[in-house]
Amino acid sequence: MTMFDPTILSRITLVTGHYGCGKTNLSLNLALDFARRGERCAVVDLDIVNPYFRSSDYDELLEAGGIRLIAPRYARSALDVPSLPAEIYSVFDSIDGRVVIDVGGDDAGATALGRYASKFAGLDYTMLYVVNRFRPLTAESGEAAELLGEIETASRLKATAVVNNSHLMGGTTEETILSSMKYASETARKLGLPLLFTTAPRAVADKLTCPDIYPVDIHVRTPWSN
Repeated sequence: MTMFDPTILSRITLVTGHYGCGKTNLSLNLALDFARRGERCAVVDLDIVNPYFRSSDYDELLEAGGIRLIAPRYARSALDVPSLPAEIYSVFDSIDGRVVIDVGGDDAGATALGRYASKFAGLDYTMLYVVNRFRPLTAESGEAAELLGEIETASRLKATAVVNNSHLMGGTTEETILSSMKYASETARKLGLPLLFTTAPRAVADKLTCPDIYPVDIHVRTPWSN
């Protein structure tokens, strides 16, 4: 197994994809990984659509890791009218440290990102398109490829790489990951983008021989799994 090195990512990393594909868990892992390597890092929660699986819900985890969180106002409150703070502009103006932006799902979530499209002009950024073979509406490579077009239109930005985050939550096994590789490769080929890495829970990653595996910890839990 060859491990993926996240330090090759640009200073600003955008994490996009379908609802429930695992964007937030990946965003948390990347940020914590950067922090463990001694890098300053901030996480921007741009998900103002989905009330579940937001980076904002893991503020204590991020704070413990020394990671700055920029979240919508009213995040983690009963008010469902979040707005984006002006603080978000600081990530474009500063060159100090990494930034991981957790974008809301599908084109609806990516609309918030579109507000800042002009700020990315001339910046070196990585926009990851996260795919999960086991999510409805993106189970086929053609469906996944079509959805990215909608996300790019809404965000007014172009993806730079595909990430295979296919999983079955707590039921993810070595076979789960292996069975998703063809799907991920076909999706990347249809989009004309590189398949940058494949995630796997740490206990499963140790058993894989695939290239560019990125071991992740499972931080995000469903409300009904507690």
